[in-house]
Amino acid sequence: MATLTEQLAELIPGDRVLRSELSADYGSDECLTVEAVAPAVVVCPESTEEVSAILEFAGKNLVAVTARGAGTGLSGAAVPTPESIVISFERMNKVLEIDTENHVAVVQPGVRLNELDLLTRERNLIYPVYPGEYSSTLGGNISTNAGGMRAVKYGVTRHQVLGVELVLAGGEVLRSGGKFVKASTGYDLTQLVVGSEGTLALVTEATLKLSPRIEHQMTVLAPFSTLDQVSAAVPRVVDSGIGPVVLEYIDLLTMSAVHSFTGLELGIPQEIQDTALAYLVVMMENPVLSRLEEDTERLSEMLFDLGAIDAYVLPAGAAAGLIDAREKAFWMAKAAGADDIIDIVVPRAQIPLFMERVAA
Repeated sequence: MATLTEQLAELIPGDRVLRSELSADYGSDECLTVEAVAPAVVVCPESTEEVSAILEFAGKNLVAVTARGAGTGLSGAAVPTPESIVISFERMNKVLEIDTENHVAVVQPGVRLNELDLLTRERNLIYPVYPGEYSSTLGGNISTNAGGMRAVKYGVTRHQVLGVELVLAGGEVLRSGGKFVKASTGYDLTQLVVGSEGTLALVTEATLKLSPRIEHQMTVLAPFSTLDQVSAAVPRVVDSGIGPVVLEYIDLLTMSAVHSFTGLELGIPQEIQDTALAYLVVMMENPVLSRLEEDTERLSEMLFDLGAIDAYVLPAGAAAGLIDAREKAFWMAKAAGADDIIDIVVPRAQIPLFMERVAA
């Protein structure tokens, strides 16, 4: 009887089916608590038709399937089960279209965020989701409904996905949505699939909303002497109408790690570093520089009123370095020997209470 690898090689070109000794490389992601599992076979399709053929075969033969993007996830979702098929989308990595009139991009699931960012930058557009790892794929972002630091203004992946081409477990191919914002007819399959982590269907193409790339940005870093003050400041900044792009809390341990691992200098006097227990990072943007400067001044005054020790407008290079370091806090924690890292969600109004209980 033919092996699973041999049977799949009859369905799709043989070079799409990886040798068994390479399968172990596809048995894990960046999760710290889930052990790697080598799948029975790894396939790297190059078209929707090939994905359909693989899923139809798997369904008929009751073989489990795990979809894989870049393997940058932190929760073990890309770890397969034994004797299963891993479908890696690494070869479906084309940006099919960037429509500058409708502000959309049509992409395959293996496109990486940094690749799309380079192409949209050339057209003064942006795909605003940045979940902390620019080497992650858009298919992975869609399957997990990835967020990131810009979510406070732009929302998460769900808010950027206008349409998908998808393949069901039996191999049936469907299309949902498209280059339009509103679709009131029938079920919204697009939003059903976003965040479903490959359990309902595999996305083979996505139509994504792009936004204008704002020219001017400023980042304010405000140290606070108590955790209560900084946690209470977050909802006040949101309610102020300033409209931050990034609004992040950095505790003392994380800031110390930033200094240790990156050597980033932010121009904060040592006496303030010695007394600050937490920091608030607020990035704002505006196409009109004078309005941005007014918002920055208003924000600084408000932060002082909320108890900030000081407020620093960071140089562009330092601001970019701090934002990047904050996004990569996972890697610093991992290097420091963390046992596990967990993302949690807290309503804004409950942040002060949450921080109080964490510190207790």
